[in-house]
Amino acid sequence: MLRPRIPVNPLPTGTVAPLAHVVVVPEAEPRREPSLKSCEHDAPAAPARATAQLTPGSAFALAAGGGAVVLVVGAILVSMLLAVAITGVSVAVIAVVLRLLVKDLQKGR
Repeated sequence: MLRPRIPVNPLPTGTVAPLAHVVVVPEAEPRREPSLKSCEHDAPAAPARATAQLTPGSAFALAAGGGAVVLVVGAILVSMLLAVAITGVSVAVIAVVLRLLVKDLQKGR
C-alpha cells in the first residue's frame, strides 16, 4: 500500500550499496547431555572487587567535605532567593510610584 520511494542514481559514484537487506540467523549451539562427573559452568566467576576501607580520619574528612558542600549550595540558593525577593520588592515600589504619578497627571487636567 504505502511503499517508500528510493531514489535511484543513474550514474553511481563511489561504492554502491545493495537495496536488499540480508538477515543472518545464528546457528543454535549443540545440546550437551548433563554429566554427573563434573559441574561445568560456562560463565567464569566475577573477580572480587576491592572494598574501600574507611579509617576514622577519612570518615571524618568525608563528612566534613559533605557538610561543606551542603553549606556552599545552601548559601548559593539563599542568595538567589534574596535576589529574587529584592527584585520583586523594587518592581512593586516602581509600580506604586508610577500609579501615583499617573493619578496625579489625571487630576491636573
